[in-house]
Amino acid sequence: MNSDPQHPRPDLDQPHPPIRKQHRALRRFGLLAAGVAIALLVTGRTSAAPVPQHTAAPGCMTASDAQPNGKQWPAEPGMTIDAGFPYTATLQTNCGAVTLDLEASKAPHTVNSFAFLSGEQYFDHTRCHRLTTDGIFVLQCGDPTGTGSGGPGYKFGDENLEGAVYPAGTVAMANAGPNTNGSQFFLVYADSQLPAKYTPFGRITAGMDVLQNIAAGGTKDGSSDGAPATDIVLESVTAQHS
Repeated sequence: MNSDPQHPRPDLDQPHPPIRKQHRALRRFGLLAAGVAIALLVTGRTSAAPVPQHTAAPGCMTASDAQPNGKQWPAEPGMTIDAGFPYTATLQTNCGAVTLDLEASKAPHTVNSFAFLSGEQYFDHTRCHRLTTDGIFVLQCGDPTGTGSGGPGYKFGDENLEGAVYPAGTVAMANAGPNTNGSQFFLVYADSQLPAKYTPFGRITAGMDVLQNIAAGGTKDGSSDGAPATDIVLESVTAQHS
């Protein structure tokens, strides 16, 4: 995903289909989290034929009107997790709950940041601003601005990239380039072919049906890469030692 906390949205790369389309998707998938570099979500979309436009994802409730707190920090938080222990997280969305196993031993800084932001209620009431449905199959979340350009004010380095793959159930960081992780992350709801440059830090253990229902709703403009047709909101996010 090509978006970085300073750029509009992180970019995610597209699988093998047309190289031109793949390059565009890669540019866009950057970090999805920060300004214009996040060109992934912010810039060019895939050249695939648009999918039919939908109006609502099955099983979703109207999201609350509460707003994200938008807190900012000048530097990555200090390590407070114990990477030797397992951690879990629950994403309570207006479409249902998604639970995660977090891989602290493989991505300690990433899990520590995610747990810190969760504890600060940073993710609460934020919208998942991007859905891709062609070649790469992800729902991107974690930006309190809902634009793909927001972030927590700090960045941290990549982890767990050697041999990284992105099958269905992967949770990984969006970014705007090497070592530009912030708060934006994506949930993979179907096997996706992406280059090994997005830090994988967890696995979806329940709620895949929630993500697939969201994907079935399509995007607002009927394209294969855009805002979900139904507003998808993280009503609350919690992370804890399991």
